[in-house]
Amino acid sequence: MDYVVLEGLPAVGKSEVLALVARFYPESVRVLPELVKQVVERERLDLFRDRDALTEAVEAALPARRDRIREILGQGFLCLEESHLAVHRAYAVALGDARFVEAYAALCETVPTPDAFVRLEIPAVRSVERQRPRATPAFEVEAETLDRMLSELDRWHAERGTRLIRIDADRPADETVRQLVRVLGLSYRTPHRALDETFDVLLLLGRPASGKSEFIDFLNGRASAERAASFHIAPFEVVDDFPILWRRFEDDDIWEGLGRPRLHSKRCNGNYAVTDDGLWDFLIEKINRRVEPMLSAAGRWVRRTLIVEFSRGGPTGYADALARLAPSILERAAILYVEVSFEESWRRNLARYDEARQDGILTHSVPREEMERTYGVDDWHTLVSGTEGEIEVGGVPIPYATLHNEPESTDPIVLGRRYRAALEPLFHRWRDRSVRG
Repeated sequence: MDYVVLEGLPAVGKSEVLALVARFYPESVRVLPELVKQVVERERLDLFRDRDALTEAVEAALPARRDRIREILGQGFLCLEESHLAVHRAYAVALGDARFVEAYAALCETVPTPDAFVRLEIPAVRSVERQRPRATPAFEVEAETLDRMLSELDRWHAERGTRLIRIDADRPADETVRQLVRVLGLSYRTPHRALDETFDVLLLLGRPASGKSEFIDFLNGRASAERAASFHIAPFEVVDDFPILWRRFEDDDIWEGLGRPRLHSKRCNGNYAVTDDGLWDFLIEKINRRVEPMLSAAGRWVRRTLIVEFSRGGPTGYADALARLAPSILERAAILYVEVSFEESWRRNLARYDEARQDGILTHSVPREEMERTYGVDDWHTLVSGTEGEIEVGGVPIPYATLHNEPESTDPIVLGRRYRAALEPLFHRWRDRSVRG
């Protein structure tokens, strides 16, 4: 679950419970207060008499609330919101507010749909009893109205088939909070503990323009604690073999300028194509020489993640590359393969180049000839069985996950969900492998 709404009668303890969750799980959750109450207080409206003005004010506030929800989800947090528009709609039905009921259908389209609703349950009479000590008469609601509201809200949930989780809140507070924490799947972590639950080495594989660079950009946009908690990536360093390949192209340019034959590449459609297939093994050996000292340095690679990124093609491209990686890398690695079709890879490859031709390596485009010859065939699915599991390389079992990255998206919510769905089970499989080892 990424977006959960807490509902319940007045004075049931929604605000207090959410405040506790926010305080004790800051690396995992972000809490949004009840929108209608915020609007009433900010606009100084009477909740019962200023219904039309309240509807207009809620409508005006929804885009900012939508953007905030999307921001939270994009950052990899669990978004917890107090109450929701359907609760206000149920109150509108109970109060005879036809205008808001009519406006609701359009308003609810403004904000994302929650993955689940959690209701803290108490009898209406208990709600009335708890309301009195709060000394907030502007928000007090009598039992009869509460009963009508709950009946309408239950009907709304039933019609839409929502995921509604009920928690008894008419009991000691610690029991209610404990059950909510279990429902939300939260676990208490100190910052060090969150960093302990991160990958050592992540091999990031996939065709050119499959989304590997976008994945790294996404991680760079997350704070360290949230990145560790949500995606199991500690402060990280990237080793990518493409800059090494690009330098070989530039070296060939120099040789050519000196009247000597090019060694590894040829010019092709304003870019380069590889002519020496031995270069692929060379690149892996360069990765080994860069990475092995990093992993062996005493104390250096603690609570850090190393991301090793490369693309391969051909009938045995990934099999050959993985087999050549040093055992010290394989023993600490998990694999995330970012999957797109060949034609989608080619489409994004062209788009990346056309967006900013003058940026050189940052917007490199693999020529069609090179794409078809080198990446037209991809052996990933001959190595693995299913979207997740383990493959054995040189006697080392390596956990893997295949991330299907189509259709293309720049929406951080969509991307965050894709990445978490792949990385969460991959991390647990990797951790279990490490424990077995």
